[in-house]
Amino acid sequence: MSDTDSGGTESGGAAAGTAGAAGAAGAAGAHQESGRLRRTLGFRDLVVYGLLFIAPMAPVGVFGTLDAKSDGAVALVYVAATVVMAFTAFSYAQMVRVAPLAGSVFAYARKGLGEGPGFIAGWMAMLDYLLIPAVAYLFSGIALNSLVPSVSRWVWTALAVVVTTLLNLWGVRAAARVGFAVLAMEIVVLLVFLVAAVVVLVRDGAQRGWLTPLTGDSGFSAAAVLGAVSVAVLSYLGFDAIASFAEEVTGGSAKVARALLFCLVLAGVLFVAQAYLAALLEPMTSAELAADPAAQGSAFYDTVDSAVGSWLHDLVAVSKAIGAAFAALAGQAAAGRLLFAMARERRLPSVLSRVDPRSGVPRIAILLAATVTLIAAVWAARRDDGLDHLVSVVDIGALTAFVLLHASVVGWFAVRRMAGPPSWWRHVLVPVVGAGVLIAVIVEATGSAQVVGACWLAVGLAVWGWAVWGWAVWGRVV
Repeated sequence: MSDTDSGGTESGGAAAGTAGAAGAAGAAGAHQESGRLRRTLGFRDLVVYGLLFIAPMAPVGVFGTLDAKSDGAVALVYVAATVVMAFTAFSYAQMVRVAPLAGSVFAYARKGLGEGPGFIAGWMAMLDYLLIPAVAYLFSGIALNSLVPSVSRWVWTALAVVVTTLLNLWGVRAAARVGFAVLAMEIVVLLVFLVAAVVVLVRDGAQRGWLTPLTGDSGFSAAAVLGAVSVAVLSYLGFDAIASFAEEVTGGSAKVARALLFCLVLAGVLFVAQAYLAALLEPMTSAELAADPAAQGSAFYDTVDSAVGSWLHDLVAVSKAIGAAFAALAGQAAAGRLLFAMARERRLPSVLSRVDPRSGVPRIAILLAATVTLIAAVWAARRDDGLDHLVSVVDIGALTAFVLLHASVVGWFAVRRMAGPPSWWRHVLVPVVGAGVLIAVIVEATGSAQVVGACWLAVGLAVWGWAVWGWAVWGRVV
């Protein structure tokens, strides 16, 4: 997008031009091949998409991994992760008012820092928008395989990709309606688990000390908790996807900001509660889980089965299978919007910026995102340690993009002073502290995550160089 704020109104079809307000004539001419996204989403739809991508029962899939990495302090991990992401959510809320555009962090970094950092922010976020759905699809495959073991995990995983991709191609409004029903089911099942867990704990007592989920099995370890937080952030990443629908929401950008903060707070409360209760019921120690990576993916299900009963195991498995697939649906939709936004600015092939005239969605961008996700998810589903590999590297891109987001707030409000005199706590203190905490989390991330992030960044720099020198010409040919 150009640097003017978005002010586009709903168009009945795929009108030519940009989705922003009337900008410079040159910018408009460059965007004639791009379609305009339709404004059809309300506050409830944004919340549904955000909670679907976050998934109310997100800890189910990574509970065992986090328990092992944190030495048993899994509830504390989610408390810390909620605080970390609260800083990021606040910075998102600041920038979405400045640049209410599809592409979210890509658009924000371009506003606050310039073209180069904007591209890198979008590129790093893209890594996670492609891999997070892969993790969610794998969760779905694991859950369905636990119900029907005769069908391989990779088959269930691939089926989930196909079904949700078709829904995304159907249209954003239709997908939101189906997603609302799925979200309601997930919340009901989560409430059933919370009540059942409390009943069992009151009746039979806990497997661990009552404070162990907050302090760890063998004492508090800041390094272990920070290392686990780098994975737990994965559970929250859906809230930022809300911002990628800024050009499809009716009303002002304040609605997007409210939805961002609402989803994060609600998710944090739900995550801490279920992680704490599950840890108290967990029959295996964190050391035993760390020694058996294959058991980490099913640790939550095994805990529910042994502590409550197979009926709740099956109920949670069905809910997680469906919920994870729809979390991936929301992530896939966000990935499509990010590809769309970057292509519209001639930073990726312009074919990705085309909007289907019937459904009003960037069909080619969604199909590309689905293809990459399918490959990653099926690869992981065919390996015993596939889940551990994916969750270890999946959020390094988003963490890097979030650091640039915080820098964008400082750049736009405090350095360039584009909105008048800055608020030093909103526009300096919060983003600086938020960026500092995220950098600490990145430092404590696994070596493989850091290597993957560095390699992806190197590829992004090469793509940026190509985009500057020749992609715009190539894109016009396409």
